[in-house]
Amino acid sequence: MTTDVRAPANVARVHVARRGLAHDLRAVKIVLHRELLRFLYDRSRMISQVIQPVLYLLVLGTGLGSLVSGGGTVNLKTFIFPGVIAMSVMFTGMFSAASIVWDREFGFLREMLVAPVGRTAIVVGKVLGGAVVATLQGVVILALAGLAGVPYDPVMILTLIAVMFTGAFTITAFGVVLAARIRRMQSFFGIMQMAMMPMMFLSGALFPLSGLPAWLSVLTRINPLTYAVDPLRHAVFAHITASPALKARFNPGVTWFGWHVPPLLEVGLVIVLGAGLLAGAIAQFRRTD
Repeated sequence: MTTDVRAPANVARVHVARRGLAHDLRAVKIVLHRELLRFLYDRSRMISQVIQPVLYLLVLGTGLGSLVSGGGTVNLKTFIFPGVIAMSVMFTGMFSAASIVWDREFGFLREMLVAPVGRTAIVVGKVLGGAVVATLQGVVILALAGLAGVPYDPVMILTLIAVMFTGAFTITAFGVVLAARIRRMQSFFGIMQMAMMPMMFLSGALFPLSGLPAWLSVLTRINPLTYAVDPLRHAVFAHITASPALKARFNPGVTWFGWHVPPLLEVGLVIVLGAGLLAGAIAQFRRTD
């Protein structure tokens, strides 16, 4: 007696897409698109991340403006406007990175990691998506330039958007590095506050970098966020009317041993740091289970 064992004739074959550059670029696009959709459909998040910078600009800038003896068209609101933009971009980028922890808690991250795409593409898409979202949030604050006495100059606006994107990319990459091993949202927000609040206050976003005590001056110069805020302020002060004395007071720039660091070099430092953090994030995710 023989048994005729035959395979079913109607078994569907599973085809896995071939890995390649085009395949990974498509994965980057999908992850980026998901970040944009998440941002656009979360109206409460958009509103909440606008209110805080506006409060800094209008309430803090107006309230403390009487304590600053200025002149011309420069007031405290004009001074802190670039810092408010940087703060908005910074916190939006970090919140975008926080979604990794959220996805891990609900199991969606595991589905992404087992997909037939490189983990590098997932991380790059995540960082690019967070950078684009943070830049869009910064553009919303940029629309309030008139309230701070800043002109709507096209060259200045394009410069600010470019600097915002580089800063947002670096901050989001930093957030992804932090989120790579954290499994609970509470832990991530605690670490985020511990890391970001000192960086924000030591960046010169709310006070000039000149005339500081030696210890505080050292801390501001080793703070990476300083090199994202200073180019923003240079771009604003290059397009407002003020005396050289006032510009030197409100926009002293960053110095290394008496040498003024050019804004273009500062942007380059931010880009290099962002590339290094992105590489670190990719390495972390390659080791993630």
